[in-house]
Amino acid sequence: MILAEIAVGELLWSLLWAAGTMLVLGTGFALVLLIASIKLKVVVDEKIEQVHEALPNIDCGACGFAGCASYAKAVVKDPELLGKCAPGGSDTSEAIARILNLQVSGGGAELRPIVHCRAHAENRTFYADYSGIPLCTAVNAQPNVQACNFGCLGFGDCTRACKFDALHIVDGLSTVDYEKCTGCTACAKACPRNLIEMVPFGHENMMTVACSSAENGKTTRSMCQVGCIACKICSKQSDLFVIDNNLARLDFEKYEPSEATETAMNKCPTGVIVYRGKTAPEPRAAGTKPEKASA
Repeated sequence: MILAEIAVGELLWSLLWAAGTMLVLGTGFALVLLIASIKLKVVVDEKIEQVHEALPNIDCGACGFAGCASYAKAVVKDPELLGKCAPGGSDTSEAIARILNLQVSGGGAELRPIVHCRAHAENRTFYADYSGIPLCTAVNAQPNVQACNFGCLGFGDCTRACKFDALHIVDGLSTVDYEKCTGCTACAKACPRNLIEMVPFGHENMMTVACSSAENGKTTRSMCQVGCIACKICSKQSDLFVIDNNLARLDFEKYEPSEATETAMNKCPTGVIVYRGKTAPEPRAAGTKPEKASA
């Protein structure tokens, strides 16, 4: 009986000792974790969180940073980066400026993409039917599919890059839906032929030379019904047009609608000068003659 009582006592003492040890260890670990959490605590700038909330949070990369979180940190640190969010536009810039107690200047016109090609499939010359990988990057590596080495390939690398369903392939041509476009630049980065240019839209509709061919006029005519033949008619009407490397280009920064630019567009023999934008009129049909000069 006495032995049994001693054994029970020793067991209870062992349990108490173990419990006490665990309590001391647990308290010690808790204190260590508490001190570590205080010492190693990452203080998040409240302004960074507010800026992040003001951004579209689509992580498109148009600002040049990995995502909206990275841009939020960067713009709080360097306010000169304000205005880099193309999808957010001026509204987002103004919201961030209020958070950072800054004043927003005009900031210039919003950038939107223009496809420097207007040739649908029926307007181009093809050497062969392509049945390989349906990607522009793949077709671009094949020299004997499409006669023009500069025009739209129409396999939709740009449409897949766009997160806003703002580009579609229409009869073999990449076409921008400006109602949906946010100016994120993804389409311009995706085009293997660099046909898509981000242009400052100072007006709802912008005039452009919808071609990228550097071939001479005769060669261009043999490959495309609506290509630029570098005839210089446009540059004779307005100094906003410049001919370089067998191709006419319009100065978008200086562009203002005028009688001279309209005349240039109407006299263009191939109809390659067109409008692009939300309410842009349909261009002259391929193969139709330009307007005659008034007497």
